[in-house]
Amino acid sequence: MGADNSEPEVSDSLKTFGAVLKALREEGSLTQEQFAPRVRYSVTYVAKMEQGRRFPPKELVPRTEEVLGAPAARILGAAYRSLTRKVGLASWVQHWAALEEEAVSLLAYDCAVVPGLLQPEPYIRAVFDRYIPHTPAEECEQQVIARLARQRLFDDLPNTSFCFVIEQALLDRGFGGTEVTKALLDHLLEQQARRNVEIQIMPLRQEDHSGAEGSMRLAETADHRWIGYIETHDTSVLITDPKAVSAMLQRYGKLRSQALSPQATTSLLEQMRGAL
Repeated sequence: MGADNSEPEVSDSLKTFGAVLKALREEGSLTQEQFAPRVRYSVTYVAKMEQGRRFPPKELVPRTEEVLGAPAARILGAAYRSLTRKVGLASWVQHWAALEEEAVSLLAYDCAVVPGLLQPEPYIRAVFDRYIPHTPAEECEQQVIARLARQRLFDDLPNTSFCFVIEQALLDRGFGGTEVTKALLDHLLEQQARRNVEIQIMPLRQEDHSGAEGSMRLAETADHRWIGYIETHDTSVLITDPKAVSAMLQRYGKLRSQALSPQATTSLLEQMRGAL
C-alpha cells in the first residue's frame, strides 16, 4: 500500500501543553527569565515550549516539581502524557507510526541514514537542514518535534523488542560535523544500554552481505502478524503480503548474522567515540 506526500500536521496537543506550562509558570508568579534557569533550560527553549514549537523533554516535569511543587507537576505530567507522537508527521509516515505504537517487535535495517528512533536532536536537525528541497523553518521545527516525540516509544513500550542493523559507513561519514557525530555516538551507546534495544553495526568490509535490496522495517503486531515497511524519497509502502514479508524476515535474519554482535557493536562505538 502506498501513500501520498503531504505537509506535516500542526500539533494542537503541543499548543495545549505549552498553554498549561505557561499558566502554571504564571500561577507561580515567575517570568520566563526566572523560570528557565530553575528548570535548567534556556529562556528561548522555555519560550518555544510554551508556544508549542518544541517537544518538551521528559525531565521537564520533575524539574517543574522542584520549582512549582507537586500539584503543578501532576497537572503538567497529565498534559505531557496527552501529547501525540504523530505531530508533524507527513501522512505517508503516519500509517507506520501507528503500527510502531502497537508492535511487540520492531526490526530495522538502514543503509542511507541512521534510523529516526536512534537520532539525537543535533543529528535530526542536521538531516532537516540538508533536506532538498529546502523547507520553511517552522515546518522543519515541526518535523524535529515529531521525530523526538516518536522516540518516547522506548520508554512507553518497555516490553517491545527493538532491533537495529546500521551500516558502519553511516557513522564514519561524519554527517553534520564532529559535534553531531559525537552526539550520535553517545546517543547510540545510551540506547544500546536499554534492556529491550539491540543495535548491530554492519562492518565496512563484509563480502557476505544480504542488504542489496536496501533499507527496510518490520513490525510484529500483538496477534503476531508481521508487516513490512519501505520508505524512500517522500513515499512509503506497507507490505502485508505474507510471502513478501517472509522474504523480508529471511533477509533481516541473514543481515543480523552478518553484522557485529551487540557486544562487539558497543566496543566499536566506544572506540569511534574515543577517537573523536
